[in-house]
Amino acid sequence: MSGAGAAMPEAAAGRARLILGSGSARAGIGIVLFWTICALFGPWIVPWNPYHDSLMHTLAPPSLAHPFGTDQLGRDIFSRVIVGSRSILSVAPLATLLGTVLGTSIGLVTGYFGGLIDTVLSRLIEVLLALPLIIVALLALVALGPSTPTVVIVIGLIFAPLISRTVRAAVIAERELDYVAAAELRGEGAAHIMFVEILPNVMPPILVEATVRLGYAIFTVASLSFLGFGIQPPSADWGLAISQNYDMITGGYWWTVVFDAIAIASLVVGVNLVADGVQAALE
Repeated sequence: MSGAGAAMPEAAAGRARLILGSGSARAGIGIVLFWTICALFGPWIVPWNPYHDSLMHTLAPPSLAHPFGTDQLGRDIFSRVIVGSRSILSVAPLATLLGTVLGTSIGLVTGYFGGLIDTVLSRLIEVLLALPLIIVALLALVALGPSTPTVVIVIGLIFAPLISRTVRAAVIAERELDYVAAAELRGEGAAHIMFVEILPNVMPPILVEATVRLGYAIFTVASLSFLGFGIQPPSADWGLAISQNYDMITGGYWWTVVFDAIAIASLVVGVNLVADGVQAALE
């Protein structure tokens, strides 16, 4: 193995140690890991069936039997919060992955080729970014119909232009370096140079951008569900649960909304703490 090749795993290990050495990053990882475990094993660890209506126990306040109380259909809120993590942690990462792949590809093309291709694509991206992204997402979901695959695709598409700008800037800086010129002199094709030569060297900003976008994706998924255009019933999704029980706050039944809101906030905060740790380590 060459010296450069051997240095890559060592550099990755060093960055991992830097991330884990940060107290805030460890806290973020712990929060994300907790909700990931809930998403994976929630149906088997909850004390009550989260979808079972019990009209004899509607709007019961928090108690030993129901730590988070029950909703207007008598469903155990604690069980629904635990299970509700599954929908948001399946949609948001997929949407982030889609947006990262598309945005990285666009950024590589615009940054490497420059010229007319860069000008045309950059102008289109600027037009898209001038529009409120949540409005764009709502219009797309109205046209296509709300469903989980549609939510993934729409969020991925609206994140792609944002990620492409970051990648483009990094690629422009790399394009002028000697290793790119050497690859061109060897007769390597544009695809090889972009994805084999340049891409590994611009991975740090891509990883930071993807981690940041994951936090935004979680909040966007919850917002769309709250508005009725995201994940649909009978899911225990947190945003959907807040939408269904929002009117209960005025009646004093605060527990029907507060715990789902805390779950959303904690997961977003956890992801942002991890993003801060990743950015500090990569810099």
